Amino acid sequence: VEGIVEGRRVSITAGSGLVTESGSTTVQIVVDGVVAGVIELEDELKEGVERAIKELKEMGYKVHMLTGDRRAVASKLSERLGIDSYHAEVKPHEKVDIIRGMQDKGLAVAMVGDGINDAPALIQADVGIAIGAGTDIAIESADVILVRSDIGDVVYFFKLAKSSYRKMLENVLWAIGYNSITIPIAAGALAGLVVIGPAMGALIMSMSDIIVVLNAVSLKVR
Repeated sequence: VEGIVEGRRVSITAGSGLVTESGSTTVQIVVDGVVAGVIELEDELKEGVERAIKELKEMGYKVHMLTGDRRAVASKLSERLGIDSYHAEVKPHEKVDIIRGMQDKGLAVAMVGDGINDAPALIQADVGIAIGAGTDIAIESADVILVRSDIGDVVYFFKLAKSSYRKMLENVLWAIGYNSITIPIAAGALAGLVVIGPAMGALIMSMSDIIVVLNAVSLKVR
């Protein structure tokens, strides 16, 4: 950025793009060709990021960071958040290659992103998760959208997915066990011992559906 201020030429430039020990990037303020000052810029973490990463790791997930930022900045941020690994200064197609490499190793990959540059990686991932406040192309490329734009909802999503899967297994096992017993009875397998009328047979069979539905609506995220 450059302009004339009170007759003096002032510019703000990235210069050499120095990175401080704290991981901040510096830009220079130049007045009439002379460096007059330095501004230190630092990315602000979204609320809940540290807690979300901690919970994901406690759940057994590996957390990796793919960023276009400078390596020194990514290193400091990775160390602060306790991220398992990071890839810095990566381009959109390189994010795709990294994710594909993980998948080739047999890993299931979930990608969280909000920008245009994240769209290809969101498509490549097994599960693409977009921040609700992100770009339209990122949202359209994702499988899941965090409508509250709260990164902590990533944790809730995984917990919900696990709980839903557990309920599905419970319902399938229950239906198989229940029907393997009641279908023969409803068909008259015990005709010599017990007489079951059509209405009672229908009731016995419908109970399976009722119990499955009640079990499903009792879903709780743990």
